[in-house]
Amino acid sequence: MNLRHWLLLGILMPAMLRAQEPAPFKIYTADGKKTSWKKLVKKAAKADVVFFGEEHNNAVAHWLELRLAQDLYKAKDGKLILGAEMFERDNQEAVTRYVKGEIDEKTLDSLARLWPNFKRDYKPLLDFAREHGLPFIATNIPRRYASMVYKKGFESLDSLSAKEKEWIAPLPIAYDPELSQYKKMVEMMGGHGHGGENLPKAQAVKDATMAYFIARHLRPGYTFLHFNGSYHSAFDQGILWYLRRYKPDVKIVTVQTVSQEDISRLEDEHKGTADFIILVDDRFPKSY
Repeated sequence: MNLRHWLLLGILMPAMLRAQEPAPFKIYTADGKKTSWKKLVKKAAKADVVFFGEEHNNAVAHWLELRLAQDLYKAKDGKLILGAEMFERDNQEAVTRYVKGEIDEKTLDSLARLWPNFKRDYKPLLDFAREHGLPFIATNIPRRYASMVYKKGFESLDSLSAKEKEWIAPLPIAYDPELSQYKKMVEMMGGHGHGGENLPKAQAVKDATMAYFIARHLRPGYTFLHFNGSYHSAFDQGILWYLRRYKPDVKIVTVQTVSQEDISRLEDEHKGTADFIILVDDRFPKSY
């Protein structure tokens, strides 16, 4: 995604949203009916938690993540909390120091494990929090612990120190192998006989940890806007399954980005993935 494309997004997108005819994307409800950005924001503002499930290299999705943060900030009179999968729990101090203006980007990069596309795709979200004094919560499990689960199962987490356990969801990790999204992961790995049974467990420990730290940072009257890969919040599963265990009465709205070559109608396979499905023209340039 080069500078020309980002400038084009910045110029065209506001007009597209006002016109409710977003050219490189259209918005649908879970059952495939067309809806508007205005209705998405209105419903999101009434939720305790909003999950924005992204395609990591989708430039339109990243632009809309920032736009949703901006519009919710206005709708909620500043009562907004941001959080993301892309930042891990043991990096929370560095993230907080950056958002408070205590360190610069170079120092943040030296203290935290930033994704390769951080500067292009996620720094604008941190900068928005920094500009408006908003909390930004690093929700994800440190990747080395998810790797342990992938290699040796949940039991491997028992060996962690008390300090390390502060960075993950409380043990033991609840797990339902019959959830369709986890079953798909096993199938992708060629079944249980090929070691695939630990892949969804590694995903589950990420989901559980993100849910736990979202739950810990909820505030009455605030909306928590969380950014994550689409698989983590699709079909009312993943993080949502765990969050409802921690907070049974939580009000949730889900947003999902999906790419199709033809955005005039939502294909059946994508129906039901979220409350609002943003269908992006697959021919639009990717951010990487």
